[in-house]
Amino acid sequence: MGGVIEAINVKRKMFFEFEDIPYHCLDAEVSTPTARGGQTLVRLKMRNLLTRAVFDKTFKAGEKFQQPDLAVVPASYLYSDADGAHFMDQQSFETLSLSGEMVGDALDFLVDGQIVQVQKFNGNPIGLQIPPHVELSVTYTEPGARGDTASGNVTKSAKLETGIEIRVPLFIKEGEKVKVNTETGEFAGRA
Repeated sequence: MGGVIEAINVKRKMFFEFEDIPYHCLDAEVSTPTARGGQTLVRLKMRNLLTRAVFDKTFKAGEKFQQPDLAVVPASYLYSDADGAHFMDQQSFETLSLSGEMVGDALDFLVDGQIVQVQKFNGNPIGLQIPPHVELSVTYTEPGARGDTASGNVTKSAKLETGIEIRVPLFIKEGEKVKVNTETGEFAGRA
């Protein structure tokens, strides 16, 4: 178990535990009153790591939080089914399962055997961290015709090996690997 964190010391990107639930701080704002006897307040924009819900909450500066029992382990993607997505812990070789809500749209960027980071809280998997960019193969795209650039539309649709469709430049062909930004789902370059 970790130490104790005071609300005034919680900074952006920190993890803390509030009411036995782990949270990730997305933003922290301290408001100091000008009147004597007023209390310093800390407004936190925080994400519940179990439900993925994001909300704002205000705390007194002296309120204390526990450091959560969080661990991040490397795991390789195995497969998905009706129960969710399944990964193999690269350290213990046990299978970790995450529900569809926990995985979100990350499946659009995962291929068999891909290494990702699985978050664990008190030993149970609760979330997934995928890299900012992934390399995926183009399974289908129309050939780019010469002269198409005159219309100003210099991209075309391409279907990738995971099933998602993105816009790519005209020079990209079937079978090529492209780099995709996992936050925006946009083309980021050739792989």
